[in-house]
Amino acid sequence: MRRAVFLDRDGVINRAEMRNGKPHPPMSLSALEILPGVPKALRVLREAGWLLIVITNQPDVARGITPLAIVESIHKNLLTKLPLDEIRTCYHDDNDRCDCRKPLPGALLSAATHHRIDLCASFMVGDRWRDIEAGESAGCKTIFIDYGYNERRPTRFGYRVQNLTEAAEIILGSDDEED
Repeated sequence: MRRAVFLDRDGVINRAEMRNGKPHPPMSLSALEILPGVPKALRVLREAGWLLIVITNQPDVARGITPLAIVESIHKNLLTKLPLDEIRTCYHDDNDRCDCRKPLPGALLSAATHHRIDLCASFMVGDRWRDIEAGESAGCKTIFIDYGYNERRPTRFGYRVQNLTEAAEIILGSDDEED
């Protein structure tokens, strides 16, 4: 079995666009900004043997706000620039009631089956309650990047950090605990 770090996209990998205290995805490829420290944090995790899988909700496609082609161009760019193994995307809205939309764990569970991942030995890193709840439901350890958004917050999480660099230090430290 393998270990993975599941990562939310907006707010974890790239800068979220803030509107009224709430995070939103970039609306175009030109608006995409990879957060400081992310390339190095991902490289160090990859070198330590972790699979790196982005799990992202992109409901603006279903809502008709963002064209599918824009989201796909952002993902292609991220896969080119960063050492990611995969990006799994839910394009549904809450009303679609799919199991791949966080906070449900369907995307993590299907990735685990596909890649033979031990979920209990894996981490979910996110900046919103939906990410953390999905990770908890899947049986992963969770790391909450707390930006103080003006929205519902997770009630349970394993660790609270300020960025992916701090999250990577915790994940790498977990290797020492297992020895």
